Parts: sequence; structure tokens; C-alpha cells
Amino acid sequence: MTTPRPSLTLTLLQAREATMAFFRPALNAHELTEQQWRVIRILRQQGELESHQLADLACILKPSMSGVLKRLERDGIVARRKSIEDQRRIFINLTVKGQQAYLSMSEEMDSNYEKILSQFGAEKLQILMELLNEMKKIKP
Repeated sequence: MTTPRPSLTLTLLQAREATMAFFRPALNAHELTEQQWRVIRILRQQGELESHQLADLACILKPSMSGVLKRLERDGIVARRKSIEDQRRIFINLTVKGQQAYLSMSEEMDSNYEKILSQFGAEKLQILMELLNEMKKIKP
């Protein structure tokens, strides 16, 4: 019987969990889910996006994205806007409250990144990010 090769997908998930342990307390303190924070962060970086673009960038399935956006809209963090040209197209943007939510969390999130850097190292993190960005480009 051959020894199974190490699981790439399991190792990636375990590394994600180790990393998220730094950020979850801040998210919990601000009563945000990981998915909600991803949406806020992406909209802050990218500006207004169509809902399907946002779902793709945030790695959230479109049916799940609907619930995430509904809660963020209810809480005044995001606003939806229908396209004038095509009513089926929905655009999402951060509200003033959403911008403030990002700003109120950014210092704490930056502090958590610094904790990771101090343990893992800036050079190794840069290499890891480069490798992961290359891996994102592979196709089945």
C-alpha cells in the first residue's frame, strides 16, 4: 500500500484557519462575518461593482452573496443600485457607514497583519503571496 501524498487542499485550509485566528476576534467584536468583511474590503479597494463581480472577487457563491448583501444593506453598510440601461444589473457600493466600518477596523486588521509578519517573516509572506497568485491562474 502506497503512502498517500500530502493533501494540498487540506494544507491550504489549515493555513487559512491559522491565519483567520488572528482576524476573527476583531470581526466578532465588530459583529461582522468573514464574508461581510471580504465584501467591505473589496468594495473599499475596487469601488462600486456589479453583484456577480463582487461574488467572484469575494469567493462567495452567488446564492450566499444574496444573503450577505441583504444583511449588509439592512445594516446600512452597502447600497444597491439598479442600472438605468438594464434593470437586471445590480451595482453594490459602500455607504458612508460602510466606509466608516472599514476605517474603524483597518487599524486593528493592520495590527494583526503585523503579528503574522513578525512570526512568519515579510520575505516568506511575499514569496507565499506570489506563489498563491500564480496558483490562482492554473486551470483544470
